[in-house]
Amino acid sequence: QVEVVESGGGLVQTGSSLRLSCTVSGLRFELTGMGWFRQRPGKEREGVSCINWGGSNTYYADSVKGRFTISRDNAKKRLYLEMSDLKSEDTAMYYCATEPAYYPTLNPDEYKSWGRGTQVTVSS
Repeated sequence: QVEVVESGGGLVQTGSSLRLSCTVSGLRFELTGMGWFRQRPGKEREGVSCINWGGSNTYYADSVKGRFTISRDNAKKRLYLEMSDLKSEDTAMYYCATEPAYYPTLNPDEYKSWGRGTQVTVSS
């Protein structure tokens, strides 16, 4: 059984930085793509960033390009999302997902296994 657990969320001020982490068990982490998603209040879940199994290919939503960085440590089976210059519109529940149908994408419908999320709140 695949288990996905996010951590690192919190309440921060505008312009601050935060690092989210995601641990995965129950599958060959080093062989699967991963993604970060978020759901803002009143909005649908949206893709933030994704990464291929080896970490050589990464993709970002336009809204976070230049501010967020996705990375992974396959030895530790961990996925990270470094967030900087946070804005109030980044306030959301952030989710980690794995087991994409084919290649990692920013489409949440393509992912099979999800964590429960970690809340990020950015205050001005």
